[in-house]
Amino acid sequence: MLRFAHASLGECIRRTADNTVSKLLIEAGQACSEYQDKALRNLPCKRLQLDEIWAFVGAKEKNVPRDQKGFGRGDAWLWCAIDADTKLVPSWAVGDRSTDTARAFVDDLASRLTSRVQITTDGHRPYLQAIEGAFGAAVDYAMLEKVYAAPVEGQKRYSPPECVGAKKREITGNPDERHISTSYVERQNLTIRMSNRRFTRLTNAFSKKLQNHAYAVSLHYMHYNFCRIHKSLRVTPAQAARVTEKLWSVSDIVDVVDAWYAEQTKAKRATQEWIDERLAKKDAVNF
Repeated sequence: MLRFAHASLGECIRRTADNTVSKLLIEAGQACSEYQDKALRNLPCKRLQLDEIWAFVGAKEKNVPRDQKGFGRGDAWLWCAIDADTKLVPSWAVGDRSTDTARAFVDDLASRLTSRVQITTDGHRPYLQAIEGAFGAAVDYAMLEKVYAAPVEGQKRYSPPECVGAKKREITGNPDERHISTSYVERQNLTIRMSNRRFTRLTNAFSKKLQNHAYAVSLHYMHYNFCRIHKSLRVTPAQAARVTEKLWSVSDIVDVVDAWYAEQTKAKRATQEWIDERLAKKDAVNF
């Protein structure tokens, strides 16, 4: 029965127009993004790890035509923060790898916290300005700079270089050396690559639009934060961080999307009624 149901669902999806599926992704992504923006506030995080993960939209950067550069095609970096204790992902951003994107990402992260935190990043330089601008001196911040061996000839394309060492640098405050690590956020990078085909390195399932890419990320983190039980915690990250008390299911996410859609429909109807009323008054005056 279950196998038949899955087959029927797959047939229904195949018969659905592409723009209908895309519209559903956009609406679900918007709903999940707005819900998490409101829910993930006043978080008592103590230790955060930050990193970036590469993907591409439309085409890899080197293959983007010159006249299409800067229009949401090419490299698309996902900036991600994870709480080392609860494994919650409180903030993320999709964009380039510039200082401006780093600032927007870290500013958003800082606005969600209630207390002083320890932050660890890799050696990416834009973090220095971004964290200083968002936290000032009220943070314990360290960088973990990894040292890589030269890649073996013939493996450059498919295999990452071997890590042969790491250097810990204390930047601001008094970070606890025992917790200067990016292991959890790097594992989170693997999770999204394994869970979302858009992030597979060699794939034809890459995102075609930057907006859809960002909405797919929001949908992924909605499920990760609220529905996916972490093996070591035995609860979801949202439960561990006390954002919610219950274990969510996919039907709960559907309820969030339905509620968001109802609000949007109501707002559109109210706007249209206001426009119709203004036009009716204008016609009456002209008459």
